[in-house]
Amino acid sequence: MLAAVSPLTSWTFDPIQLTSLALIGFLYLRRVRTLAERGTPVEAWRRWSFGSGLALLFFVLTSPVEALGEKQFLFVHMIQHIVIGDLAPLLMVAGLTGPVLRPVLALPVIGRLRALGHPLIALPLWAVNLYVWHLPILYEAALHHDVVHALQHTLFFTTGALFWAAVLEPLPGPSWFGSGAKLFYIVAARLIGMVLANIMLWSSSVFYSTYDHAARWGITPQSDQGIAGSIMMIVDSLVTIGAIAWLFLRLAGESELKQRLIEEGHDPALASRAVRYGRGEELASR
Repeated sequence: MLAAVSPLTSWTFDPIQLTSLALIGFLYLRRVRTLAERGTPVEAWRRWSFGSGLALLFFVLTSPVEALGEKQFLFVHMIQHIVIGDLAPLLMVAGLTGPVLRPVLALPVIGRLRALGHPLIALPLWAVNLYVWHLPILYEAALHHDVVHALQHTLFFTTGALFWAAVLEPLPGPSWFGSGAKLFYIVAARLIGMVLANIMLWSSSVFYSTYDHAARWGITPQSDQGIAGSIMMIVDSLVTIGAIAWLFLRLAGESELKQRLIEEGHDPALASRAVRYGRGEELASR
């Protein structure tokens, strides 16, 4: 049996990862300060949200989660991937606004890639990426080759960010994609994820040979895989419940405010757009 990994000695400080995270944090902070100096500050809760997402990424990429997940426990690796591909993107996208993103969108390549945030593109990309990387041949390749592993993490984060960007809309989305459509969008995504979670939970086969042969301190490979599926299912359920509650509250508030604006004589289309992007009260005060 392999010796247990010590939390005090298994911290991983990869220069490329640390530099990337530091650069992202620096550029975000610099843009936020610029906007504050111009009299258009970014809300505090957005700044905290972005910083929390960045901190989560730092933790799962440098802490013993990285060492334990890479070769010892599939369920620990699942926790890492959930943070990288779902929770951190959610928090960081929530910290973004159009003004924050403007310098990035001005870059020619990024501007053309903006279409990837369309809900009918973002959801399939996210789903295909999720399933493809859980194919044994690619999953094992990521475990044994650093370049493939880095690509896997990058695509998990990128497709996760695109998925949540369609919901949170730091940039305006399609007119038809309101709160009701977003509700179905999130439910569809969670169901897609739960199918994979159930496969891992109930399968009698061990998918990844690395975890089949690694020491697990009394946890069998099949149990390890089942725990990984259970964690994925629980997180998906919690995120779904939270998102549905948020959307229902938002939908109710939007309907009430939009009706008030229309009764005050504002154009229905203008009122609907203002309410959707959080400018309803500003329109009402005019």
